[in-house]
Amino acid sequence: MQRKATPEKRGARGPRSLSKKRLQEKAKEIKLLIVDVDGVLTDGSIILDNRGNEFKRFHVRDGHGIKLLQRYGIQVAIITGRRSGVVDRRAEELGIAYVYQRCLDKVIAYEDIKKKLGLDDHEIAYIGDDVVDIPLMKRVGLSVAVADADSHIFEFADLVTSEPGGRGAVRSVSELLLESRGLWKEILDGYVNA
Repeated sequence: MQRKATPEKRGARGPRSLSKKRLQEKAKEIKLLIVDVDGVLTDGSIILDNRGNEFKRFHVRDGHGIKLLQRYGIQVAIITGRRSGVVDRRAEELGIAYVYQRCLDKVIAYEDIKKKLGLDDHEIAYIGDDVVDIPLMKRVGLSVAVADADSHIFEFADLVTSEPGGRGAVRSVSELLLESRGLWKEILDGYVNA
């Protein structure tokens, strides 16, 4: 995973300047990855039909990354501002037990899950895409913005993914977390040598 250079070109002040070593150190501490939905797990589009049905498109590699994290003991949670039955279904498919929807103040949900899991801020990573995510990005041990996030959040990000939301950004963060523990090569070798 590489830091994205384009935020500066879009007028943002840019992500925090972390060395690769410091980024790996922060990633190694993470026991919980929290993700937003619209604009992170999806491309941010919300499709509604005339019957009131809502459609979202999720990327299969993001889902695989989440399952790999869970397999290796890193928990995953969702905190999102909107309420959608589609999110419940996707979370159930992926085995995500902590799902907080219609969170007008995401910090309340964050503090609740932190307490339930007995974690400290430095053990939590968060991936966001918009200004409503800044309060969480300021609290967590590893803050991540997707490549196509609102430019105002880049200065609060330890990392900006190369991938946009809904197109593999969560997967790339999953790889970083696993790589920081020396597990990613083992995972790849398992597939290559199968």
